[in-house]
Amino acid sequence: MPTPAPGRIERTLAAILSFRIRRRVFLALLGATGWAAMSQAREAGKPSRIGILTNRRDDDNWKRFVAGLKDDGYVEGQNLMIDWRYSEGQVERWPALASELVGLNVDVIVVTTTPAALAAKKVTITVPIVITAAFDPVGSGLAHSLARPGGNVTGLGLLIPEISAKALALFKEAVPHATRIAVLWNETNPVNALVWKEMEVTAHARGLVLQSQPVLEAGDLDGAFTVLGKNPPDGVFIVFDALLYQYRNRIVEFVEHNRLPAASFFREFAELGGLMSYGANLPDMFHTAATYVSKILDGANPADMPIEQPTRFDLIINLKAAKALALTIPPTLLARANEVIE
Repeated sequence: MPTPAPGRIERTLAAILSFRIRRRVFLALLGATGWAAMSQAREAGKPSRIGILTNRRDDDNWKRFVAGLKDDGYVEGQNLMIDWRYSEGQVERWPALASELVGLNVDVIVVTTTPAALAAKKVTITVPIVITAAFDPVGSGLAHSLARPGGNVTGLGLLIPEISAKALALFKEAVPHATRIAVLWNETNPVNALVWKEMEVTAHARGLVLQSQPVLEAGDLDGAFTVLGKNPPDGVFIVFDALLYQYRNRIVEFVEHNRLPAASFFREFAELGGLMSYGANLPDMFHTAATYVSKILDGANPADMPIEQPTRFDLIINLKAAKALALTIPPTLLARANEVIE
């Protein structure tokens, strides 16, 4: 076989090199053009749309949620629409409100309570649902497991049974003489049965007797106040859910007026005037929930997104309330508080 002349080899190599260079430039330009086209399409396309199913709009928590979306590039009025639906404490409205949101063709539904999530899940198995604070998401049937939910529901779980039991133990430390604690709760909420069970175990271990004071609907609150006023317990523990949370100001006014030590797992309770609170930081959880929504809007599958549990728990003690009750908080407990209100 004849050997190619040196000139032919050089010309062949030059042609190959030239082709490779042109190919790289072409691919680079194609990639840049493709990404630019995708970006323009996203900007020119319809804004993402999310529906929020909640009891009422709480400024602090929802402000953190909206701020979280903004951090991820989703700004209401620009590339995002938000549709709000409120139950106003009427749990029977969840299914109808969820249906309204599905009818609006929202991309994601955000819910704040387990009953709301269950109602939305019955209405749709295709629209992703993000819950900001699920009570027992696996046991309630929202997810197959925390690591792999396996359906259209994901978000954040809130260990309310365990948190409530821990809060009750801390309450006993704050009020050492207490032997009878009234528990203000909504016993129709199926998740609260787990809360009661955990609290009973803690109460028994610490020599406490729990007095069940159920509130099944808004009209029951005055009756509960009458019972507690006639036979005052040594303290009151409030198991807040969507029903009771909307009456938090009235509950604080009642315990203050009747000089009753009171505790709960919501930080806001202590900030409003209750003696103490111990629980997860809800504003942080709402901010994290926004990240879930952003990822889903970007194409993530909720079935593969693990349900997170809170890692930050705050003990808040209201010394102003303690002084009004002529109660001395043990120094060892004060030293463990994340915040002391004076």
